[in-house]
Amino acid sequence: MRITVGDRSLNLAPGEVPLGDDDRPLVLLVHGSGMDRSVWSQQTRFLAHHGYRAAAVDLPGHGETDGPTMTTIDGMGTWVAEVAEHLGSPAHLVGHSMGSLIVLAAAAAHPEVVASAVLIGVAANMPVHPDLQGAADDGDRLAGKLIAGWGHSPDQHLGGNPTPGLWMMGGTRAVLDRSPSGALGLALAACADYDGAVEAAAAVACPVTLILAGQDRMTPRPGAQPLIDALSDPTVVELPETGHMAMIEEPDVVRKAIVDHLVRC
Repeated sequence: MRITVGDRSLNLAPGEVPLGDDDRPLVLLVHGSGMDRSVWSQQTRFLAHHGYRAAAVDLPGHGETDGPTMTTIDGMGTWVAEVAEHLGSPAHLVGHSMGSLIVLAAAAAHPEVVASAVLIGVAANMPVHPDLQGAADDGDRLAGKLIAGWGHSPDQHLGGNPTPGLWMMGGTRAVLDRSPSGALGLALAACADYDGAVEAAAAVACPVTLILAGQDRMTPRPGAQPLIDALSDPTVVELPETGHMAMIEEPDVVRKAIVDHLVRC
């Protein structure tokens, strides 16, 4: 689904149910560095068929949304808030990895637009390994291999996928390999440069749920604690055996956590 917000044409995946102009709560899902809307396929369809206007968005310069790629978390947070407002805010925002920082920034700076936030695979700081940043900057497919390897729990390296016939590791690499040129490197650099997460968390007034994975090697669980401490009464869902790509590894658990959050709101 293509829409135009401002001067940019962007792409949304509405879970095969038209967003419509109705009273269903709006849920906007935001992906991480170098990825696209497809990582939310196990959540958007479920939400769309269970009473929500659900849409996963391709960030600027990612997937099928026009570039250029944005280079700051705060800038992307404002852009996501503009998309939510265009679709009929207030919106419940769900983010993964870089997307969680974007959601946090949007919730802090645009409280009139953001009804609540769900943060998956989040940490107060997101440094990037030099080998990963270098490969991403060079357009080397090694970057996708590194993210797929570090982003999934050990069990997923052996096979298995919630969708029969698909390989989880290969699917993640395929998404990253088709990322538009330069998008991954710029997005990773934006994560590494961002130092405003704790300040943003302290400013957020809406309900927040964090979904944190015990086998996360991209944003290890201890890294989320400063955000938990700064937020006002957050809900924390722990997935001790899951890796960074929680919404792919444990889609049923993640969508239940999202729906439980929405019901509380």
